[in-house]
Amino acid sequence: MNIHEYQAKDILSSYGVRIQRGIVADSKEKAVKAAKQLHKDTGTGWYVVKAQIHAGGRGKGGGVKLAKSIDEVATLSDQILGMQLITHQTGPEGKTVHKVLIAEDVYYPGESEPKEFYLSILLDRAKACNVIMASTEGGMDIETVAANTPDKIIKEWIDPRVGLQAFQARKVAFALGLKGEAFKEMVKFIFSLYKAYEATDSSLFEINPVLKTSDNKILAVDAKVNLDDNALYRHNDLAELRDLTEEDPLEVEAAKSDLNYVRLDGNVGCMVNGAGLAMATMDIIKLSGGEPANFLDVGGTANAETVEAGFRIILKEPNVKAILINIFGGIVRCDRVANGVVEAYKNIGEINVPIIVRLQGTNAEEGAKIIEDSGLKVTSAVVLKDAAERVKEALA
Repeated sequence: MNIHEYQAKDILSSYGVRIQRGIVADSKEKAVKAAKQLHKDTGTGWYVVKAQIHAGGRGKGGGVKLAKSIDEVATLSDQILGMQLITHQTGPEGKTVHKVLIAEDVYYPGESEPKEFYLSILLDRAKACNVIMASTEGGMDIETVAANTPDKIIKEWIDPRVGLQAFQARKVAFALGLKGEAFKEMVKFIFSLYKAYEATDSSLFEINPVLKTSDNKILAVDAKVNLDDNALYRHNDLAELRDLTEEDPLEVEAAKSDLNYVRLDGNVGCMVNGAGLAMATMDIIKLSGGEPANFLDVGGTANAETVEAGFRIILKEPNVKAILINIFGGIVRCDRVANGVVEAYKNIGEINVPIIVRLQGTNAEEGAKIIEDSGLKVTSAVVLKDAAERVKEALA
């Protein structure tokens, strides 16, 4: 589950991570009030107005602006609130900005030049342990750094049996070229960040940039946090941070029916039980000349209700020209799925796209007979090759 920058910073701060302080606002008036409060609390006279959406690249898209006065805070927040912010991570449709973060300006003059770094913590599945990634190229997309200057990416793997060790934090800080007070501050920053990462059962912490200020403080200027959905039952307070307006409406609707759904941009809807079979089904669709319109896993307990919910969601995609249902009857019986398909079809009414149903496994023959005897515009297939041929015919 993704959360907003201001929410991520609140979490980090609660674990002792120094952050760029700010106050969230959803109107011009509240933004001005936030700026006045920041001036009172921090003495800052310049402010950063930052759009709050679940996507990177906000600055390049015009969603992050420097305000040099309270009046500019009012003007800029009015411009950013309600805008359709388009970045390389939002897609061409962009995302509507509902909130802005009014943050203190931390790039003030001092004894040394401010310096930006990149720092993240995530799970390395290949090595079955967490890894700290860091770079001196803060403020840039890490993908660009990896492609152009891979030697500037520092990686430190953490043994889960012993956790983060002091020498590892020092190793990262040294590799970033820090010394003196800034070195000590970075070591503390890394320890606090790792503590927050583990305590919240997160799958990603990305701080870009981490700033060394002109007086050698180390703080998080931005924060991207992804919480592990499967661990949210242990964190009711964090589950409440979910912002449904930032998520795909069809994916939200699917979750209400316990369906695993991911929207794609193809023309063949697919409904499958099991993630592995779903991936194979999407390959079959590609080989048949189509493009998958979605990933939809109905799980091992498919029934009339879940099948109907899946149908309704797929049919809301205007680009769908055919639907392929591919079920392996292991836990769930094929005849049960077939009855669900027939019942769902009747409940929905007229469906104007071809439907191909391929059933294999427990009671597959009974399921195929139910489909064939239904009198509905549903085509039955036995093997994957047959299913691919039916999809190809439907798209012709």
